[in-house]
Amino acid sequence: MTTQPQTTVSNWTLDPVHSQVGFNVKHMMITRVRGRFTDVEGRLELDEENPSESYVEVEIDAASIDTRAGDRDTHLRSDDFLGAETHPKITFRSKRLEGLTLEPGTEFRVIGDLTIRDVTREVPLKAIYEGTGQDPWGGERVSFSATTTIDRRDYGLEWNQALETGGILVGNEVRIELEAQAVRAE
Repeated sequence: MTTQPQTTVSNWTLDPVHSQVGFNVKHMMITRVRGRFTDVEGRLELDEENPSESYVEVEIDAASIDTRAGDRDTHLRSDDFLGAETHPKITFRSKRLEGLTLEPGTEFRVIGDLTIRDVTREVPLKAIYEGTGQDPWGGERVSFSATTTIDRRDYGLEWNQALETGGILVGNEVRIELEAQAVRAE
C-alpha cells in the first residue's frame, strides 16, 4: 500500500470585506487624492513548505473605483482613464515571490503582471506578511499588505490638463496600497 504525499499547498480566498485596494495620486501637483476599488476578488495558493513558490491572483472591477467624488469617479471610469466599459477588469498575477517566510512581519517582494486597459506590465510589490489567525467562526485567515508605484501612462492613462500656473492637473505617478485578508478554502 502506497501513501499519498502530503501537500504543503493551501488555498485561500480573498475576503473583500476585510481587504482593500487603494491608491493615491497628486492633484494639481500640491496634494494627494486617495481612492479605492470596492469590488475585488482574489485567491492565494500558499506553499507552506516553500513560501516563495506561492501564487496570488487578484481581479478588480474597474467600474468600482471610488474617490468619494461622483463626477471624478465617472471621469475615471471613462475612456480618458480606465475605460471601464471596454476594459472592465484590472488584474494582477504573480510570477515569483522573493524572500517570503511565514514569520509575521517578514518583508518580501511579489513580482507579477499588472494589467490595466489590456496593457500588461511587470511590477514589483513591496509586501509584508502580517500573519495568520483563527476567526470567531472557526475559519483560518492570513493577511498581507503591499505597496507599489506605477506610471499611469504605461497603461494608456494619458489624459491630463496643463495648469495656467505651470504643471499638470493629475500626477503621473500612482501609489497603490493593498491590505489583504484571505480565508482558507475548504
